Amino acid sequence: MQRVGWWILFFAVTQASACAEEPAARPAAAASSAQAAPGEGSDWPAFLGPTADSKSPETGILTKWPAEGPPLLWKLELGTGYCMPTISEGRLFQFDRVDDLERLRCLDARTGKQHWEFTYESQFEDLYGYDNGPRSSPVVDGDRVYTFGAEGMLHCLNTVDGKVCWKLDTADKFGVIQNFFGVGSTPVVENDLLIVMVGGSPPESKSVPPGQLDRVVGNGTGIVAFDKMTGEVKYAITDQLASYATPKLATIDGRRWCFVFARGGLVGFEPASGKVDFEFPWRASLLESVNASDPVVVGNRVLISETYGPGAALLEVRPGQEPEVVWSDAERRRDKSLQTHWNTPVYVDGYVYASSGRHTENAELRCVEFDTGKVIWSQPDLTRSSLLYVDGHFVCLSEDGTLRLVRANPNKYDPVAEVVLQDRPPTEPNPFDFKPPRLLRYPAWAAPILSQGLLYVRGVDRLVCLELIPGSRSAQ
Repeated sequence: MQRVGWWILFFAVTQASACAEEPAARPAAAASSAQAAPGEGSDWPAFLGPTADSKSPETGILTKWPAEGPPLLWKLELGTGYCMPTISEGRLFQFDRVDDLERLRCLDARTGKQHWEFTYESQFEDLYGYDNGPRSSPVVDGDRVYTFGAEGMLHCLNTVDGKVCWKLDTADKFGVIQNFFGVGSTPVVENDLLIVMVGGSPPESKSVPPGQLDRVVGNGTGIVAFDKMTGEVKYAITDQLASYATPKLATIDGRRWCFVFARGGLVGFEPASGKVDFEFPWRASLLESVNASDPVVVGNRVLISETYGPGAALLEVRPGQEPEVVWSDAERRRDKSLQTHWNTPVYVDGYVYASSGRHTENAELRCVEFDTGKVIWSQPDLTRSSLLYVDGHFVCLSEDGTLRLVRANPNKYDPVAEVVLQDRPPTEPNPFDFKPPRLLRYPAWAAPILSQGLLYVRGVDRLVCLELIPGSRSAQ
């Protein structure tokens, strides 16, 4: 198996009282009294945005990019990790790791100025030598922010000053056996619940050698719902082991659903009660395969996709019933419709757009008809990439750091702009015509995000803030 195709992303007594100082971690710095006032636009408080589908409601984006790309406002050096920040009420929360500390920083979203920092010890080591930092994005809900570290530490912090409200070591509490690349699923908030894909196992699974997940079994804590204010366990369901996909919440015909694309397949359940409607098996037979792409829900249909074997399937769901397969790649040995790796398809007007392919060299950006699985067009040579939909366009970030703007066109690949951001002002003297280093270095695997007109993109070691909607930098 090629290393380049491995990555992927991208509980009941608790251990601390509400909003107490964390004694074992570095104290949080005092919060800045000067908070950036949010301008026109929307926050980005959770993974894949306000509607959890990598779509922004904002308009007025810059479509004619200068040679150096959209205006650069600020950049931030990062430690290890793969996750994007989240943004709420002018605060940006970035989760990474420095040395043996997982770190959450709260910054001014417009300027990059730091308000506070919270750290705690981490000994996580990726089994295959990949990045040892967190994979899961922070989740903001009101005045609290939640983080889920690479080895399973779950924290709830106050957004204003970074003080710990509660915490829980999920690996210790539920007997989680380390997955190939650690924890990679971001929790979701549903009313008073924090829903987390945990994937716990009984004590006997501790004797299984590292990486032999085919010998690991579940203990009924595949998915755990916590009281979001206290960390108390409200329910735990399924024997599924954890994957790298984030739970997807949806309302279908007036009923709330939560869909979790776990290691073994899709679980559909009622989030308030934890009542399971179905478990639909869907994963490759390869031991090292992972499910990492979030489910896409349109009406009462749910699209799931992976890259190691079966590909994609569209399911029609009803309460208390097994899902009906509308179409499936499983019966196609070749020419599968969609095989997403870590990126989540984006649905627009009857079509989904996504990068399909396991490796850099065979990845293609595709437009696929949602209800039929028919591939409408496919564009090679972009490497593996991730999408943000905004104002009729896709902001497309390729893993090599190339940033593109592509019109959402179901008839053809319709590029509008392209730039390789450079780590030097274009006016800086360059007598020897040396090619300046890229601002975004491989692997640029996290999907772009947009909040209040500002675009945030990241490479392996740097977060960059660009002005995508003119005038956003000065908006009050």
